[in-house]
Amino acid sequence: MKYSRVKIAAIGYELAPNVVTSAEIEEQLGTLYDSLKLRRGQLERLTGVSERRYWDSGQVIWQPAAKAGHKALQLGAISPSDIGMLVYGGVCRDNLEPATACAAAHDLAIGPFAEVLDISNACLGVLSGMVHIANAIELGQIRAGMVVSCESAREIVDQTIERLLRDPDLTTFKKSLATLTGGSGAVAVLLAEESLVKDGHRLLGGVAKTLPQHHGLCRWGPATGVSATAPMAMETNAAAVLEHGVVMGAETWRALRSHLGWGEGKPDRIICHQVGSWHRNAILKAFEFPAGNDYATFAYLGNIGTASLPVTAAIAGERGFLEPGHQVGFCGIGSGLNCLFLGIEW
Repeated sequence: MKYSRVKIAAIGYELAPNVVTSAEIEEQLGTLYDSLKLRRGQLERLTGVSERRYWDSGQVIWQPAAKAGHKALQLGAISPSDIGMLVYGGVCRDNLEPATACAAAHDLAIGPFAEVLDISNACLGVLSGMVHIANAIELGQIRAGMVVSCESAREIVDQTIERLLRDPDLTTFKKSLATLTGGSGAVAVLLAEESLVKDGHRLLGGVAKTLPQHHGLCRWGPATGVSATAPMAMETNAAAVLEHGVVMGAETWRALRSHLGWGEGKPDRIICHQVGSWHRNAILKAFEFPAGNDYATFAYLGNIGTASLPVTAAIAGERGFLEPGHQVGFCGIGSGLNCLFLGIEW
């Protein structure tokens, strides 16, 4: 896919208010650690995640997503009346139906002739929403669109801790390790036809790749669309996801560079989905990409699912890591297994 008239006008985000350290989670798992003879500090040592954030208990999912949307509209100086499509791309939703996007659209005063829908693609939901909107802009169907998301880790982590305490099994603990890195946050990515955007970041194109034979390696909840507060379980074969995900990611990386004509030394920066230190190190090695040219937030935000990559990009931009003119790769790998890599001229 290639784009000639699409820009990212703004990225707005909301960080959850409650900081929870890995040490605090291990304190809750004290009896499990004692029975399995595990040393304290394992969680941070193995994942690189020192802390993550939670929403208050009972947080309605659409509300932080809409708050992030308001920020993006203000930053991008685009009116809600210009929005022809609103996509909600989060894993967490408020209901099976209607689409969580509907509540966010109402709060953002978007409509009445906008297309409003949810898209589900594990941790790639926001990137998939960006592609859906960019395609519509490129085809001239809409002038602007926005993808929003909100993820909540409190409920799944609390339920995982309860399950581990009931069944203090090492195999279950290993399968639950990735779950315990989960964080909470919300994001909104505003895209528009270039004539509407004064500055912004040009969306160049992207490449998708899939290995659906590995769909069983990571599962969250009994079905897609379950509320974040419903009883659920999440288990991940982290080693297998990493093994196959890195191979697929390296292939997608090479395909993206070829597709966009990026030669030696390009892109200048990459922003990857934020999983943990083991994932980051493996990806950088497979991509043969300098460690100093990627930006990481997992140490203090954890894995915020669909919001991780765009929130990290926004923070990297605020702190001057991404500079105007930089060629930037957005690299998303999600359970399924799916890859979606996008190229941006910052």
